[in-house]
Amino acid sequence: MLNRRRPPAGWEVRPAGAADTPALVRLCAAHAAYEQLLPPPPDHGVRLTDAMAAGRLRAWLGRLRGDAVGYASATVDFSTLAGAPFLHLDCLYLEPAARGMGLGGDLLAAVAGQARALGCAELQWQTPAWNADAICFYDRLGATRLEKQRYTLAV
Repeated sequence: MLNRRRPPAGWEVRPAGAADTPALVRLCAAHAAYEQLLPPPPDHGVRLTDAMAAGRLRAWLGRLRGDAVGYASATVDFSTLAGAPFLHLDCLYLEPAARGMGLGGDLLAAVAGQARALGCAELQWQTPAWNADAICFYDRLGATRLEKQRYTLAV
């Protein structure tokens, strides 16, 4: 389901650690620009490193021939309605040149494997309504699409 294509030679997905923070910061900035969001704050790298060290954030780095070209990140959450934990896929991003090669499925498979290892029954995420390529990708994987609106409220 998640790994239908054979990735190109030199592709690897692995958990990210503190040493990967500069690559994650660069990819997060590219992701924010792609989604037309504000750029990450100046102390973004410190925040990511601290969150990973505390176990609040799990991240995976996708490298193609040694270059970081994508990442996924997730946090554990809890569904009151289901009465069970789930893994929330916060980000899944590939640089434009790395798309269409089956790499996104590998990143998502790594996250799904972590969800299973943590005893989570589900992986949940959202994507912008305008991101037709991502929607087609998730639909092809067999993911269930829920019609909801996402809100944020500054506190």
